[in-house]
Amino acid sequence: MKKINKLSNWSFWLLVFISINSWSQIQRVEPPFWYAGMNNPELQILFYGENIAENEVSVSNGISIKSVQKTENPNYIFVTIDTKDVAPQEMLFSFSKNKKVTFTKKYALKQRRENSASRQSYDSSDLIYLLMPDRFANGNSKNDNHKAMLEKANRDNPSSRHGGDIEGVIRNLDYIQELGATALWATPLCEDNDSQGSYHGYAQSDVYRIDPRYGTNEEYLKLSSELHKRKMKLIMDYVTNHWGMEHWMMKDLPTYDWIHQFPGYAQTNYRMTTQFDPNASKKDAKLCADGWFVKSMPDLNQSNPLVLNYLIQNAIWWIEYANLDGFRVDTYSYNDKEGIAKWTKAITDEYPNFNIVGEVWMQDQAQMAYWQKDSKIGAIQNYNSNLPSVMDFTLMDALTVAFNENQSDWDKGLFRIYNNFTNDFLYPNTNNLLTFFENHDTNRFNELYENDFKKYQMAMSILATVRGIPQLYYGSEIGMAGNKKDGDGNIRQDFPGGWDGDVNNAFTKAGRTAQQQQFFDFTSKLFQWRKTSEAVHFGKMTHYVPENNVYVYFRFTDSKTVMVVVNNNLISSEINPIRFQDNIKDFKTGKDVFSGKQMNLENNIVVEGQSVLVMELE
Repeated sequence: MKKINKLSNWSFWLLVFISINSWSQIQRVEPPFWYAGMNNPELQILFYGENIAENEVSVSNGISIKSVQKTENPNYIFVTIDTKDVAPQEMLFSFSKNKKVTFTKKYALKQRRENSASRQSYDSSDLIYLLMPDRFANGNSKNDNHKAMLEKANRDNPSSRHGGDIEGVIRNLDYIQELGATALWATPLCEDNDSQGSYHGYAQSDVYRIDPRYGTNEEYLKLSSELHKRKMKLIMDYVTNHWGMEHWMMKDLPTYDWIHQFPGYAQTNYRMTTQFDPNASKKDAKLCADGWFVKSMPDLNQSNPLVLNYLIQNAIWWIEYANLDGFRVDTYSYNDKEGIAKWTKAITDEYPNFNIVGEVWMQDQAQMAYWQKDSKIGAIQNYNSNLPSVMDFTLMDALTVAFNENQSDWDKGLFRIYNNFTNDFLYPNTNNLLTFFENHDTNRFNELYENDFKKYQMAMSILATVRGIPQLYYGSEIGMAGNKKDGDGNIRQDFPGGWDGDVNNAFTKAGRTAQQQQFFDFTSKLFQWRKTSEAVHFGKMTHYVPENNVYVYFRFTDSKTVMVVVNNNLISSEINPIRFQDNIKDFKTGKDVFSGKQMNLENNIVVEGQSVLVMELE
């Protein structure tokens, strides 16, 4: 009896020793857990700790280890297991020296949501609302600062953190929904521990953790849940090209070539054309793709299989964990071309309906179309990015200039917008282009047009009725302005009413100024109507060559037709419907979606100067 007690006592202290040793030996495990029943059953787990590679690894329950990969850094082990037909469970990894277990680590394989793989995503029936969480609303002032985070809140500094957070977004979802938005894109919420300018979130220091100044991982799940209760969608801003210098791996790289080194730092030349230019020098092409975006953002090497797999698994983990509805991928065309194509394919293989829009900031439709999935232009070079959607920067360029050109000209005024659509034949899928007239990196539209409401009406109406997925940048709907020349903080101002003590609360009708209400009412009415228009969502488009600075186009299905007339003249214009009979067909009247007024399509149509007419034909 005493021997049994002694043995039991010895076993107890052995387990305690192993547990304590495990705590000290393993500092990181990524992904922190995984899911059973994935399309790709292979899971590569990163274990990080001092000299952890000195150990041999085994796992419980008969689970197969496919490979154990060690690098030149003894603080890492990459263990690949096969999860095919493995039920959700808690497995145990054992780490041994000289055939003796020195420490263990539990690892959870969790149950996926039902029908997770077939989840739907955002499409051209949606309106995406883009916001910067730090500048939108401060729902919890207690998390403005965090002892482990270098930068502290200072609302007086346009370049510092201001305290906006996830709770602030959740509190104002009714406002976003009232606008007619059906999807939310927030700039990155993962931890960014830069000492300054960390509010933008693109220099991430931990890609498995929400920045504590925004909230917690659990609060991000709450945001997802609250959106889904409203039948709205959550889009994560994902960064594959770079991390921040404060990322924990930058202190102790798994491999020298985890990031691009020259050795050390070299800045990209930003010449994305080198990625497909048949005449480009190899040196220029390498500097574009491998050079760092800025000195504080080490450039990730997607041609390293360990890096690529890490990024794929991190993206999938967030989709499963937070029940995401889509990605927007930052600086897509700066990545290793082949690597980012594999990353994108791995995501869409796992989730066939999952939409991903890439930032391809170029001023030429052919060059942007190159990056869309199944592009015939890319096929010339045997390249397919697998990227479902790209951002329509050329349309943005046209919209931010055209309405200051009141005279009809060969290539100015509304011809700029018309000409943008004449190149739609270059894109494999025009309905899956992201359309916008500003975002967090550009001049504010209302700054460029000096809060001219008529010009805002014309541009926003076009955005709401042409092909593609419209995106609205927070504050446009209340007339917010800002000049990028005065610094990024000027185009990323705090939303009025998002902080206690704000004199102006634009989140409520009672708190808005007359001008803010004018902008809001128009925007809300336009996009609430858009929710109902199948012709605008998925219909075909026919447009007519602008005459006298008046642009007319139609969106239509077999049963529904919407007619849009944009008059960029300073005075009223009259158009004869006979010219558009191919699209008007047997329709007799058109209902103005703003006023509800019925217009006789057998008579000439008068459109006021610098205005837009959107009609449902009846």
